[in-house]
Amino acid sequence: MKEEFTTGASRRWYDQDPVLSSAMQTLEESGDDTQIKIALNLIKIITEHNIEDSKYEEVSDIINATEIDLATQKRNRWYDLDETLRTAISMLQNCPPETRSAIAVEMAKMVVEEIKKEEEDEEEEELDKLIEEE
Repeated sequence: MKEEFTTGASRRWYDQDPVLSSAMQTLEESGDDTQIKIALNLIKIITEHNIEDSKYEEVSDIINATEIDLATQKRNRWYDLDETLRTAISMLQNCPPETRSAIAVEMAKMVVEEIKKEEEDEEEEELDKLIEEE
């Protein structure tokens, strides 16, 4: 049991869910623009889930709960560098486990789609440069 708490990976709250852990790792390794886009979409999805599940009645309730949580957290994690990303991840962390699992699947899809879109855009830019050079 003690060994479980000494490894870096097992200390992170999101490593308890393999889908979420993978999505977070991919998100961490992605570019700043991708991270911001995913964060904004996460905030929207989490807000919708929390209101559907009647955990909160209004968006302001969700924001207030997140602000309280953000004020008490350390700021030395990879996602603390950007306020939007930090807020989205904090909101995700505060979701009930079953809601978090559902959102993790959506998040994983968003991350993969956004990375594919970035790669396609880069390929298109390279092709445009080649055409311009000719």
